Amino acid sequence: MTTLKSSEQAHRMLLRGAACWLIMALILAWCMVGLNFGVAPFKAVFAGKFTRLLQAHIDFLLMTALIFGIAATRTPLPWHVRWAMVIGAFTNSSLFLLMAIFPGLDTPEVPPPMLFQYFLFASLLTTSYGFGKASVLVLKATFNRD
Repeated sequence: MTTLKSSEQAHRMLLRGAACWLIMALILAWCMVGLNFGVAPFKAVFAGKFTRLLQAHIDFLLMTALIFGIAATRTPLPWHVRWAMVIGAFTNSSLFLLMAIFPGLDTPEVPPPMLFQYFLFASLLTTSYGFGKASVLVLKATFNRD
């Protein structure tokens, strides 16, 4: 068995993360089909707004496309940038999913619990750092001469 170079392992990690989030988007698509057909267990699990479930589905797709796109550039990225992208992609999308499951998180009259607010801000920071830094590194790589 051959060992992978570190850049190949890094690339593989991004692809694995994107593949997981694409699978999640597909699962959520089927959940929306179940809701549309009035399947009782789906209605019980997703007690919040249907639009929040749709937003989660679309956000998982968007994050998947972003990770695949950045991975396709084959630009070397530090480990902390790759992990921030993959973790941020999940946490960012899961915010909508949590609101679809727990409608109390989605009421403007009542602020959400502090734990949810910390999760939200940590997610925004992680996602912004990962994709922002990756974008800067990809941009810089276009100016490098071979």
